[in-house]
Amino acid sequence: MTEQQEVTRQLGADEQRDVPERPEPPGLLGRLLARRAPRRVPAPLARGAVAAETRDVAVRLGGRLVLDGVDLAARAGEVLALVGPNGAGKSTLFAALAGDVAVERGGVRVYGRPAERWGAAELALRRAVLPQSSSLAFPFAVAEVVAMGRAPWAGTPAAEEDGRVVAEAMAATEVERFADRPFSALSGGERARVSLARALAQQTGLLLLDEPTAALDLRHQELVLRICRRRAAAGDAVVVVLHDLGLAAAYADRVAVLSGGRLVADGPPASVLRAELLSEVYRQPVEVLPHPHGGAPLVVPVRPAGGTGPRGTEIAVDR
Repeated sequence: MTEQQEVTRQLGADEQRDVPERPEPPGLLGRLLARRAPRRVPAPLARGAVAAETRDVAVRLGGRLVLDGVDLAARAGEVLALVGPNGAGKSTLFAALAGDVAVERGGVRVYGRPAERWGAAELALRRAVLPQSSSLAFPFAVAEVVAMGRAPWAGTPAAEEDGRVVAEAMAATEVERFADRPFSALSGGERARVSLARALAQQTGLLLLDEPTAALDLRHQELVLRICRRRAAAGDAVVVVLHDLGLAAAYADRVAVLSGGRLVADGPPASVLRAELLSEVYRQPVEVLPHPHGGAPLVVPVRPAGGTGPRGTEIAVDR
């Protein structure tokens, strides 16, 4: 089977189509833009189609093997949560699925094509990435930062929707009230929500979020995961790195557990979030109980009575 046939099989006919350019501006800018290759805009993914996948992927960083033999697929219409202890390889696998890290072995495919064969502009039409932290060297206003998510669509008919899309992304993340404030003046949690709004405004079929809830309060943690569920319900593939196993259990369709650079489990939360596995992976005894409303797994650390260790000593907490 040829590569094109495989792409057609996964994504359905007419995965890509030529889209006419809007009239280019006159002058030097117009001449420069006229030299661009014709834009090819992806059609929506078929539900269940593979948006991104790793095949026997190994990644070495700083001389250390941080991923080894990982096979994982993110599918349209699903929320896939990546979990595991610090240093397990979650963020590296996340970067591999985004096509942002070189692999030592194996391969990464995005929208059915090897990731390295996509140009940066083409990749930006297919996947949006929210890193763990974002910083800007200039005092852009919040609304301007969110509008940056629309840059990949410049020169296509979709650009006509920029204003509406940016407004909807800001409303979804509850950042409209400080739209005119400098991004640099925001709190960590506010910056995280603005950065999420930028990723949402990009409107790609693959949304990758690396620890999007780390700086957020309880309300906004739930808000972010509800957004993930809505995007998946609309047919997008959502990959989210999480430390909160309760959020993963409540909102993910699939949970992938990493340990020591390897994928040790992948499946529905109820089948993956097991006490024996999690206790071994995290090196911390846990219990897994059904939530009283809905039955989703609740992961609870096993703690000695009174919160003290042997002979009354306090338990050391790794922060």
